[in-house]
Amino acid sequence: MRFATRALRVGQDPDPKFRAVIPPLYQSATFAWEDLDHIPEIDYTRCSNPNRKILEQVIASLENGKHCVLYASGMASIGAAFALLKQGDHLLMANDIYGGTFRLAEQWLPRQGISTSYFCAHDPGSLADAVTPETKMVIFETPTNPNLRVSDIAALTKEAKKLGLIVVFDNTFASPALQNPLDLGVDIVVHSTTKYISGHSDVIGGAAVTNDDKLFEGLFEWNKAFGAVPSPFDCWLSLRGVKTLGCRMAAHCRNAQAVAEFLAGHPKVARVHYPGLIEHPDHQVAKRQMVGGFGGMLALELHSVEAARKVAEGTKVFLLAESLGGVESLIAYPPLMSHATMTEAQRLDRNIPPTMLRLSVGVEDAQDLIEDLEAALARV
Repeated sequence: MRFATRALRVGQDPDPKFRAVIPPLYQSATFAWEDLDHIPEIDYTRCSNPNRKILEQVIASLENGKHCVLYASGMASIGAAFALLKQGDHLLMANDIYGGTFRLAEQWLPRQGISTSYFCAHDPGSLADAVTPETKMVIFETPTNPNLRVSDIAALTKEAKKLGLIVVFDNTFASPALQNPLDLGVDIVVHSTTKYISGHSDVIGGAAVTNDDKLFEGLFEWNKAFGAVPSPFDCWLSLRGVKTLGCRMAAHCRNAQAVAEFLAGHPKVARVHYPGLIEHPDHQVAKRQMVGGFGGMLALELHSVEAARKVAEGTKVFLLAESLGGVESLIAYPPLMSHATMTEAQRLDRNIPPTMLRLSVGVEDAQDLIEDLEAALARV
């Protein structure tokens, strides 16, 4: 089966009793045992649940993976990956990374005796220079949040494998509709399923996908022990959302391309970050790697902080809010939202100036989105 069909059919046969087309909601914390001689497949929702199992099957299939573990949030999935490390280990993290991942590595991993340093994901050769004898894992993302830089996943993973590192990749911005990092050698793919996979801004969730049995065991057992699991209803909502992932992503990509081209030609916009633009520094890598399209995320820089704030507060269709990946368009200000944990110096070092805005382009009419931004820019 191809992508769109798998999203609708994997693990979703009609239920055997009533032939319901949509999987029932198993809103139960516990499940009865027949007797003490036969341990049931599912007995307690912290460990597993029918709705969770179906969604795990679907996401694993869409990522061309063998195993999927669902979590209560995207950050919980990253925390589970980091939990594979032990005291004394060293983590290599891309400079250009989501602020929540940065916060976890900077504020919490040191308490567990795990150190972190940074490397440039756009230069695979920099990995060997940054590695230490204690380095056990590397994590990166592409397109990056919020700079929309695109790294060569296969090249970077190849270098990491030479060094014996576990490769963790955050595929939230692209979704499995646009790229499948496991096919490029990545060990663990993580998602905030809150974003494109669920797609409707009404659920918080996360996922980790792998083909490695041992890594899967660690990811599952950590979740079982810590209980960072999604509820049955969260899984049911996400399963509803993922059914339309393919067609939604096609619409996100079309609209984002149109918005990016409009902004790139606007005199009040200093710079546009979108890999679908020919002038983007990573356009050719993105064209080769993101086989499903260039995504629904972009960033723009204004000529002043005042202008950035006016545009952020001046749109009507774009809503000023955190998060991304929903059907509605959102406008965000990274210094106060996604990357607020970083100091101004740390943001500037990562090319996140106070004049930057991040757009999550939704599935509304593209002309309405352009006119909304045009009106906001006119007031600058």
